[in-house]
Amino acid sequence: QVLLEESGGGSVRPGGSLRLSCAASGRTFSTYGMGWFRRHAPGKEREVVAAISGSGDKIYYADSVKGRFTISRDNAQNTVYLQMNRLKPEDTAVYYCAAGEDPLSGLGVADFGSWGQGTQVTVSS
Repeated sequence: QVLLEESGGGSVRPGGSLRLSCAASGRTFSTYGMGWFRRHAPGKEREVVAAISGSGDKIYYADSVKGRFTISRDNAQNTVYLQMNRLKPEDTAVYYCAAGEDPLSGLGVADFGSWGQGTQVTVSS
């Protein structure tokens, strides 16, 4: 299992940018596919935002963030990032970092076995 800790959330105006980081500890980081999920409100389901393979050669984005968000990873630093640009009010959510066995079998919540605590992102004028 891997321990995950997110950082970098906060409040920003529409059109602004934030970069989320997720630091991992435990097993060899490159053996995990990593994902960023978000949940817009308590009781709502988590939705995948972006995912990246262990080596970084395969990347997925949800349609709602394509062209605005960039996922990347630094295996030497055991860290995955989510650069969020041109943020919109509808991006407001708690963002979670998640790890699953590489190669990922899917992009659903059940395909990721380890989760961070989440970090709040609020986009508001």
